[in-house]
Amino acid sequence: MVVLNKIYTRTGDAGETALGNGARVAKHSLRVTAYGTVDEANATVGLARLHASEEIDARLAAIQNDLFDLGADLCRPEMEKDAEAEYPPLRMAASQVARLESEIDAMNDALEPLRSFVLPGGSPLAAHLHLCRTVSRRAERMTVELATLETVNPDAVTYLNRLSDWFFVASRIANDDGREDVLWVPGKNR
Repeated sequence: MVVLNKIYTRTGDAGETALGNGARVAKHSLRVTAYGTVDEANATVGLARLHASEEIDARLAAIQNDLFDLGADLCRPEMEKDAEAEYPPLRMAASQVARLESEIDAMNDALEPLRSFVLPGGSPLAAHLHLCRTVSRRAERMTVELATLETVNPDAVTYLNRLSDWFFVASRIANDDGREDVLWVPGKNR
């Protein structure tokens, strides 16, 4: 259970923050940047939810919860010490990836195959979902880079990869099942 009764602590005033294992690191460390970008992605999902139908909103709410799980996973380094921890760290699970894949497949079944790349836009929901897609891709890039330097849960990386695909397919659903997609026309304005 998390209890937050004081919002500012002054412990980060010198440019450091605490990870989930208590270690202090620079706020600009790659690990903090990765989970901070996951938090940013979560905020963009909150904006998308303002425009979502009840069904899509419920799926986006589940994604927001997953993104908090992902942040908790990324803020806790040293996976090899998980068994020694007083409280087992929260880690992303393959079942969360499988849920995204199942939802992507179900949404994609309603869509015609693409014949061009899609420009971000269309309906307000689609535009916000494209923003979610690009921020989650950035979080993925940062997490993949972190994984070249430190141990990272592979399910965390896979989740981020599927998540951006989920946002893309959902944006097409939000554009009248792709009929209102804004298509790229190569060289149109030459």
